[in-house]
Amino acid sequence: MSKDVKAQAPQQGIGPRRGNRFAETEYAKDIGWTLKRIASYFVKEKKLVFGMLAAVLGGTLAGIYAPMLQSNAVDIIAGQRTGDLRTTLVFMLATYLAVSLMRLAQGVCSANLSLRIVKQFREELFGKVIDLPVKYTDTHSHGDVMSRMTNDVENISTTVSQALPSLFSGVLTIIGTAAIMLWYCWQLALLSCGTIFLTVIVTRLLSSFVRKYSKERQTLLGSMNGTVEEIVNGYRTVVAYNRQDQSAEKFCDVSDRLTKAGIRTEVCSGVMGPVMNCIGNIGFVIIAAFGGYFAIHGMISVGVISAFIVYAKQFSRPINEIAQIYGQLQSAIAGAERVFQVLDETSEDLYGLIWEDQEHVSVRFEDVEFGYVQGKPVLKDFSLTIPAGKKVALVGSTGSGKSTVVNLLMRYYDADKGAIWINDQNVEEITRDSLRKHVAIVLQDTVLFSDTIHHNLQYANEKATAEEIKKAAEMSRCHEMIELLPQGYETLLTGAGENISQGQRQLLAIARAFVANPRILILDEATSNVDTRTEKAIQDAMLEVMKGRTSIVIAHRLSTIRDADLIVVLDQGRIVEQGSHDELLARKQKYYDLYMTQYAGFAT
Repeated sequence: MSKDVKAQAPQQGIGPRRGNRFAETEYAKDIGWTLKRIASYFVKEKKLVFGMLAAVLGGTLAGIYAPMLQSNAVDIIAGQRTGDLRTTLVFMLATYLAVSLMRLAQGVCSANLSLRIVKQFREELFGKVIDLPVKYTDTHSHGDVMSRMTNDVENISTTVSQALPSLFSGVLTIIGTAAIMLWYCWQLALLSCGTIFLTVIVTRLLSSFVRKYSKERQTLLGSMNGTVEEIVNGYRTVVAYNRQDQSAEKFCDVSDRLTKAGIRTEVCSGVMGPVMNCIGNIGFVIIAAFGGYFAIHGMISVGVISAFIVYAKQFSRPINEIAQIYGQLQSAIAGAERVFQVLDETSEDLYGLIWEDQEHVSVRFEDVEFGYVQGKPVLKDFSLTIPAGKKVALVGSTGSGKSTVVNLLMRYYDADKGAIWINDQNVEEITRDSLRKHVAIVLQDTVLFSDTIHHNLQYANEKATAEEIKKAAEMSRCHEMIELLPQGYETLLTGAGENISQGQRQLLAIARAFVANPRILILDEATSNVDTRTEKAIQDAMLEVMKGRTSIVIAHRLSTIRDADLIVVLDQGRIVEQGSHDELLARKQKYYDLYMTQYAGFAT
């Protein structure tokens, strides 16, 4: 918010990269605490959780039982077992059908559970973000906050819908399959496990190479995207200095290295499948060879061999899946921890006294001291009285504390020392909600929303009528501009106003402040993006709007505040002089130097 010095937090990461299961995994700092918090969300959806677990359990048991029926059918055909083949085949068909139905039910339950839990996360997180104090958004990367709302929450959604069912199913499958294999023939079961261990070892080995090359590729991809963005955004400068060839060489160098890293990553990833199939086939050979030997010696039947082939595949598949989703689970837990960190932030204090509305409003600063960073005050011993209905201008060099005065008055921050009074009420005792309802502010950095012009103007006062909105637009000299647009007041602003000029956006912001009909009006470089002629028209309009209102104007162009009732000059957080325009010029001190510098044509 402030243009003065602020505490800047270090840029934080934007969460784990997606789309590559071998990418670097982000780990939570306190896994136990995070898991307990996550579990509380599952408790609210007990029916879906039990439904999903029941579907996983039913599908897993049916999947384990089906090869046993297959074994019985083979033995009946081979004459090694008595029984009704038709009945056995019907049961086997019904079992495989049950597996499919259970997996369908599992998918439906997990999808609903995922969406419901993510809905809880998003609603709580968004509700928290809009209640956070301005200090939090000033000291945290906006991209990081957005990432927690999107990437981290989406990561949790993917884990709930895919990884958790696979984890539960995998664990049950491993336990059940191992028990059946040991029950059938423990010797053949132990021989089959040899390929399982080989699979795990090879997977870990190849994954380490893929992870290494994947990290390099992601780094180079970020570098290439940064290069492209830099060239596109600064294309006029590139062309002006004839740096096209050098820019192309820089891009091609990064692109070549990215291509090499990508080839290494894809080759290592591509090898994974064939190697796993090869190991699996070796396992089938072992089962066929030793199974045949055991069958000849009467230790097992032919049907058991067929069942073992299915079980061996069932046993190795979940092991690979669990190894692959381990990183995804860790990243999801880390993402949840990042979300909980925001949820645990202290919200803006909404308690206090209600604004005592009066027709005449004065503002008084008493010995105020404040700094964005502890030990580095921006305002020092700041005392100022703004009489009711008067226009006071704050001027001074960049970083002198002008915008900080506004931040404290709006209670974006609270003063470290001293007090701010509105009539007889201490600002820190007034609720932020009632305070801001009576104060309107127009910033240099205009913020509009992707909506119609009418709704953007009505944003300041939802009860404002179309006639009141039109009147505010006329007063701010933007009614004719609006009427020239395709749909007038119903024109949709795309990209938060990118389809109109910066000057037009600022005019709309001024009109929006007029719609609010405030007791206190704050203009922070409000006409910096309009031409001189329009600025003069707005100044004339403001004279009418400011009648009876306490007004604070921050301006660098000193010609725009000549008519101010009081001009306050700040330097390094202190008031160095104050008075009318003519009085300050006559003293020939700080204000005189600023004015003459501008008059001479130099920037201040």
